[in-house]
Amino acid sequence: MNIVIAMDSFKGSLSSVEAGSITATAIRTLLPTAVIKIFPLADGGEGTVNTLTEGLGGHIITTPATGPLGQKIICHYGIIKSTRTAIIETANVAGLSLIPTQKRNPLYTTTYGLGELILHAINNDCRNFIIGIGGSATNDCGIGMLTALGVQFFNNCGQPAGINGQNLADVVSIDLSQLCPDIKNCSFHIACDVSNPLCGNEGCAAVYGPQKGAASETIEFLDKAASNFAKKIHQQLGCDEADKPGAGAAGGLGYAFATFLPATLEPGVSLVLDAINIKSALKNADIVITGEGCLDEQTIMGKAPVGVAQLAKKINKETRVIAFSGGAKPMAEKVNQYGIDAYFPILHLPMDTQTAMQPETARLNLRQTVTQVFRLLV
Repeated sequence: MNIVIAMDSFKGSLSSVEAGSITATAIRTLLPTAVIKIFPLADGGEGTVNTLTEGLGGHIITTPATGPLGQKIICHYGIIKSTRTAIIETANVAGLSLIPTQKRNPLYTTTYGLGELILHAINNDCRNFIIGIGGSATNDCGIGMLTALGVQFFNNCGQPAGINGQNLADVVSIDLSQLCPDIKNCSFHIACDVSNPLCGNEGCAAVYGPQKGAASETIEFLDKAASNFAKKIHQQLGCDEADKPGAGAAGGLGYAFATFLPATLEPGVSLVLDAINIKSALKNADIVITGEGCLDEQTIMGKAPVGVAQLAKKINKETRVIAFSGGAKPMAEKVNQYGIDAYFPILHLPMDTQTAMQPETARLNLRQTVTQVFRLLV
């Protein structure tokens, strides 16, 4: 029997790799001759760096970088030396969670540190980038990141325009002559799970500004600034990516990547599944096992377990897909319409969430549940 395991993390309890290992060990007690392949899994959001770095045999790099408020903070990213790949989460260097609630205002935040991390990775011989851009605190259309990479933005006095969201309104000219020359030899795969354009009622300021601390007048200012910025780019560089699906992601970071860098915007799950090279294993899989901490209505909206299930069924419609989860909400049944043939929450006794999420409890519950399911299958 050929079995493929690709479990997302049980957040706060088990990493993707640990959940996969526990599942494989339980199966091997019943099917010692089974061919089992374990793959790390994430959806491009929080945890993607640790999951892919661990699962693909890489290592974590720690370095100072500029945080969203301009202060130096300690950040990390992953490197897979064999493929010269860097794995970066924007939230780790420019994330909303890095700013106290009372200080959140996208007028004063920057993506400069993201550019610093990219340069650091380039200096560590990375030429392929997987970058998750969710969870940002910014609305600077990437001028912070691009400034760190060498792009120069000038105001009407010929001075540097600045690197914060508020400085977008000051940009009147752009100079690419100092852009890091190694950029042209890089590829950027951007995990982007939204389709918002840069500006307008569905743009980055209008839709995501409020959660980043923007008042109504700030939203209006940032939307107008982004629109004018895009017009300047169109006039001077001939690029017109403002309406590209995903341009409005992460306060316009999607626009910056699509316009200035050799980048593609891709759904997070698809990007990760390509990165782990799971397709060849799925061709011969009799059973595919996936899962996450909680199955709910969000699972069918681009989450990793459904991504695995749909890919497995596309490659081999006879493959059975089983999901295990820490818990399951009433709407979880919808996953059966998206490639997951059956799912099994792992709780065995009533317990509070804190107890259920203790790693030792989660390990025991997952092992027991997998064992019982496979006793039936055997």
